[in-house]
Amino acid sequence: MDGVAQKTPGAGLNGPGTRRFRLQVSGMVQGVGFRPFVYRLAAELGLSGFVRNTACGVEIEVQSSEQGDLERFVTALDSGAPPLAKIVSLVTSEISPVDDEGFAIHSSAAGADVETVVPPDIALCDDCRRELLDPDDRRYRYPFINCTNCGPRYTITEAIPYDRPQTTMNSFVMCERCSSEYRDPADRRFHAQPNACPVCGPELQLLDTGGNVIAAEDPVTAAARLLRNGNVVAVKGLGGFHLAVDACNEEAVAVLRRRKGREEKPFAVMAADFAAAERVAYLDDEEREALLSPEAPIVLLLKRNGGILASSVAPGNPRIGILMPYTPLHVLLVREGFSFLVMTSANASEEPMTTSNEEALGTLREIADAFLLHNRPIHVSCDDSVTICLDGSLRQVRRSRGYVPAPLQLTSDGDSVLGVGAEIKNTVCALKRSQGFVSHHIGDLKNYEAYRHFQQTIDHLLGLFRVKPDLLVCDMHPAYLSAQWARQQKDLAVHEVQHHHAHLVSCLAENGADGPAVGLILDGSGYGVDGTVWGGEVLVGDAAGFDRYASLEPLPLPGGDSAVFHPWKSAAGYLDHAGCSCSGFKVFDGRPVDTVLEMVRRSIHCPLTSSCGRLFDAVAAICNIRADISYEGQAAVELTSAAGRLAGKPFSYDCDSSGNGAVRLLVSPMISEIAHAVGQDRSTTEISRRFHVTIVKMFSDIAGKACAAYGLNTVALSGGVFQNPLLFEGLVRELRAKGFDVLTHRLVPCNDGGISLGQAVIGRQWLKKSPK
Repeated sequence: MDGVAQKTPGAGLNGPGTRRFRLQVSGMVQGVGFRPFVYRLAAELGLSGFVRNTACGVEIEVQSSEQGDLERFVTALDSGAPPLAKIVSLVTSEISPVDDEGFAIHSSAAGADVETVVPPDIALCDDCRRELLDPDDRRYRYPFINCTNCGPRYTITEAIPYDRPQTTMNSFVMCERCSSEYRDPADRRFHAQPNACPVCGPELQLLDTGGNVIAAEDPVTAAARLLRNGNVVAVKGLGGFHLAVDACNEEAVAVLRRRKGREEKPFAVMAADFAAAERVAYLDDEEREALLSPEAPIVLLLKRNGGILASSVAPGNPRIGILMPYTPLHVLLVREGFSFLVMTSANASEEPMTTSNEEALGTLREIADAFLLHNRPIHVSCDDSVTICLDGSLRQVRRSRGYVPAPLQLTSDGDSVLGVGAEIKNTVCALKRSQGFVSHHIGDLKNYEAYRHFQQTIDHLLGLFRVKPDLLVCDMHPAYLSAQWARQQKDLAVHEVQHHHAHLVSCLAENGADGPAVGLILDGSGYGVDGTVWGGEVLVGDAAGFDRYASLEPLPLPGGDSAVFHPWKSAAGYLDHAGCSCSGFKVFDGRPVDTVLEMVRRSIHCPLTSSCGRLFDAVAAICNIRADISYEGQAAVELTSAAGRLAGKPFSYDCDSSGNGAVRLLVSPMISEIAHAVGQDRSTTEISRRFHVTIVKMFSDIAGKACAAYGLNTVALSGGVFQNPLLFEGLVRELRAKGFDVLTHRLVPCNDGGISLGQAVIGRQWLKKSPK
């Protein structure tokens, strides 16, 4: 438990004018320097009382006999909190004065009902960086330097209150000097739970694949020498291991790709500093701010031509994922003479990061040549967050380190609910009162390790915030493993939610909107209420329910899910449906297109889909951009890259009414014209530009009709297709120009990583309507 800090001088019970306030503060107020801030503020105003962590946040009592001092304290508390602190609620009540003197920081108090927020892991602050690089500082080149304003938080927290015994630092006993810092409210390391130094803290080692120490010299220097020689080094970070190579060494990057089995999916790159990042990518103000923020995410930036990075870092992609050194170890490593290092998660695609030393030495020995590791345990595996700046705002692509577990504020209170997310890009979300806790990125649950991590994350999230859900909410897809897990929990009620309805409500919830709204939900696939595969939807609704106003026309998907990685199959099905011959298209050369066409015509394993993602795949294949892909979305990315910008007149499309009254957006006319353009050897750039213009016009037109039909003016955009910059920004501009209020994702991903939030909010609404 925390010790009691030395009291400040302060007024006690000095006369008839003495008053005492009790303040209950909730939000992100633990582990972010909030209590020392309160201590210093009370000392400045000469107040007596105390501050302490509780299971509900922070409790403060302040007392004074001076007129107005308590009110000034409350005002300063709300307006001048530390930059990493986020006050969600501040409840003040006046209580009877007591006979005390001075102001103290008391030990944490346990409680039954948790409302406090464990801070995310925070990038190295400027003060610690200066000390790290100062030869006269006792923590010079210490890879685990941290303070109240930076360092590991969520990934080392085992339970709350957030105190050192509840973290993976509990086995490191602070030396006298560190302990003195930890107890001193005037020190930057006051109650910094990971506080340590070379005398008493974690240690770094460089090991070979057999687990033997490679060199007696500084492990960072030795690891850098290996990297310069083209070796792959596994580096233990905050939330797991990365695989690192020199990003300017083409051969080294190729070796990493070959060993990891990652053919073309882009690698993230750590830049030594901001000037290095500007050498290889274009940055605007929002992107600069994101790179240098305490969250320090990967930011997807537009590449500059003629950069010094190895061409195989991000082949065929107009963007490069850049992040800055966010731990002291990273800072030390890049300062060994590297402008850029590949830093890719040490895991198979969509599996959780490797976290333990033993696991890394066992599973990564065929990939890494050496292991730069330490003995501070990682309690929670947590990937780097991935972001992109679109339409002037930073938007989440993968929400993890730096952002989780910061809560999302909801518009109302209610029952505790757990949304268990989708199958791919899985996250889970727990609602407690007016907050939503969306987990870090878990991955593809078809992978056993990811599914195991999914279960562990649920236990940890519910335990950390002591949430006892009244309801589990899952996708209605019968085969999703997250849904199957929910149905197996016999002691809790389960509510099933349509995939795209959850997308819509997720967007509404993060924008603080209750709806209803028109939702343009464009993604790869989701199980529809009619048993078909949806993915290009115009829904109208809110958390209470929805109508399917319109969708892309259902088209055959030969081979079902297998077509996702073989866009040529989608192209064959779409061309045949449009009445076009498949002969003469290069994409089908050497492929069994006749077999696929037979499947389509006899409806053998050819589910119908309204997927917008598959439409992009089909067009990319028809243009001979991609017949097969090696990672999700590759064909669409390269089709968009070919366009460069929106231009040209739209291709033809039409509308029709389906049997259930919903409008169908007919894309067969568009496919026919695209096929004709390819036959005339029109440029891929021209075709792609016109295709994007068509999609923007098609969905802005149908959104207008849906708004008119329902008397609405709000349009919400959600689904993974909106990670497409051309489509997203083009459609936002078009809708705003027509006077619509456009809601978009910023705080959670528009892809399936945001599904769990929508599920949980829908579930809470369902409970309100259900008989008790």
